[in-house]
Amino acid sequence: MIDLLLAFDDEARLAAPLAKALRVPLRWIERHRFPDGESKLKLPAELPPCVAVLRGLHRPNEKLAELMIVAPAARELGAAQLTLVCPYLAYMRQDMAFSPGEAVSQRHIGVALAAWFDQVITVDPHLHRVQTMDEVLPGRRGQALSAAPLLGEWAARHARRPILLGPDDEAAQWVRAAAEAHGLQHATCIKHRHGDREVEVALPELDFAGREVVLIDDVASTGRTLLAAAQGVLARGATAVDVAVTHALFVGDAIAALAEAGVRHVWSSDSVPHASNVVSLVPLLAAALQGEAKPAHQLQP
Repeated sequence: MIDLLLAFDDEARLAAPLAKALRVPLRWIERHRFPDGESKLKLPAELPPCVAVLRGLHRPNEKLAELMIVAPAARELGAAQLTLVCPYLAYMRQDMAFSPGEAVSQRHIGVALAAWFDQVITVDPHLHRVQTMDEVLPGRRGQALSAAPLLGEWAARHARRPILLGPDDEAAQWVRAAAEAHGLQHATCIKHRHGDREVEVALPELDFAGREVVLIDDVASTGRTLLAAAQGVLARGATAVDVAVTHALFVGDAIAALAEAGVRHVWSSDSVPHASNVVSLVPLLAAALQGEAKPAHQLQP
């Protein structure tokens, strides 16, 4: 249980309903940006013992610097137990070095967060070779929740007898969780990446003719993998293709490119503020903070 929710002003869309669901006060962290790019942060003058800080890490670099300042400041002001509520947790993809000298970002970000917070709650982190958030946060408690069943429910209600399709094998865990919760057919593609924006996708041997397909994934950035999968299933006779993702980053022309390729709808959770947000994470996050949510550790690639 927590006594207070702390949030930055750009988290208002999620912070207000979360505080209401928790029945705790909501207080803001005030920011002032200096001309040279530095930030001055102001917290409430006194804090109760158990405090949760809401901060998603899309556009992560400046936000990590803010958390590095906020955490020790909160402890100085009275917080004894600090929980980071981080709907989107960045830097989880880089979980091993693929060439000599390459930094393993997941490991180092995890060590930093463990130094600042007693617990981290997040949603659908991109864990591939690491199975649990406890492994990411040495000596601290990490809890990974999943929006996959919520996205599966939305797809089941808004698409006609859809096939849920993962755009690559790393999405298998989310597709399986989304499909099995609602008795939907599911499968995954095989992806061959040739660069940040050059992707080749091999479809599974399924009959897509006359079927609606919902592409399910944890995070969409450039959207090129989703784009290739959408083009493939439409060429194989699918009547409609929708996209459902937990984290709607959608950089650059990603949304426009998906629409041009024939994607009908793009749906996402509100882990990252975006026009495609349709699924609220508030009940999931509130249950976790109240000790009622089941972690998504069971999701396996």
